[in-house]
Amino acid sequence: MPSRLLLSLCLCALLGGCEATALTLPSSDKLSEAKVKSIAERIETRYPDLSRDLREQMLATVVRSLDDMVFIEGGEFEMGDFGTLCNYDPANMGVWPYGREPETLCPITPERHDDHLHQVRLSSYHLSSYQTRHDDFDLFRTSQGLPLFNAEYRDREDLTDYFAPNNPAPVKTWQEAKDYCLWLGQLSNQPVDLPSEAQWEFAARSRGQYLQYTTDNGNLNNGKNILHDNKTSVVPIGQFPPNPLGLYDMTGNATDWVNDWYAEDYYAQSPLVNPTGPDSGTKKIRRGSNYAETNWMGATSVRRWPDEPVSNGYFPGNSFRCSLQSDGHLQ
Repeated sequence: MPSRLLLSLCLCALLGGCEATALTLPSSDKLSEAKVKSIAERIETRYPDLSRDLREQMLATVVRSLDDMVFIEGGEFEMGDFGTLCNYDPANMGVWPYGREPETLCPITPERHDDHLHQVRLSSYHLSSYQTRHDDFDLFRTSQGLPLFNAEYRDREDLTDYFAPNNPAPVKTWQEAKDYCLWLGQLSNQPVDLPSEAQWEFAARSRGQYLQYTTDNGNLNNGKNILHDNKTSVVPIGQFPPNPLGLYDMTGNATDWVNDWYAEDYYAQSPLVNPTGPDSGTKKIRRGSNYAETNWMGATSVRRWPDEPVSNGYFPGNSFRCSLQSDGHLQ
């Protein structure tokens, strides 16, 4: 065998395969080139049998997902239903407590087991500015050797909007949302996971302010910062202005799964520092609201959705976003 060919083969073997170094590295707003390269190498190692096109899609998805993470500086806030005027205009909320004594206000969400106000102190973390995209969730399933959900309906013209690539990804189970975030973490070598319920509310309320609605201005303006009440389907992510921290769709369109188990009395027992919910339970928690609700009633920052962790199908309006459980800035 010619010496040059032998040398090339040896180099390829040392490098883990010639094609392994050929992935196109996407640009990043937050990650160094070395970090992006390390993600590419991790994808090559874990998925050598996938096509180069799929591996490059995975690389682009991981890098974009980390770029989309918003740094949330930690702090302390009063978590739970802090009250509202008994009669109010959602389009003109004003500043809490609206010139009243807080104890005279009415509940924001009656009978939602969120009325026990309690102090919570959170470390800094990151939260995705967007909910997970439909096509990113498809890519995850493909990488795991799983079929696309509802594959038999994908070619129907009347369902084009339902399967739009930038729609919030619907999930059938809480575990699928959890697994997707952990997958991002494995490929990026970062502690990516679902956010805790306290982290979601702290971020939705712009670091714990007394904001009833998690919009750009704390009010609800149909068609301008939230879906019209007569909207009958989800829309692609990021259609409306983000909240002051840069988080999109915390109000309306689709709900977010969080990590916590649900218990009616947990707020009364919650620890002060970085609460993560009960150790076990039968229901998980979703936060936010979805397109099918009367938004001014359902789109509050404090409402909790206890729900079965396994549903009957992939329903639009039931989605998630990932968090980065790190108090350091990305690099």
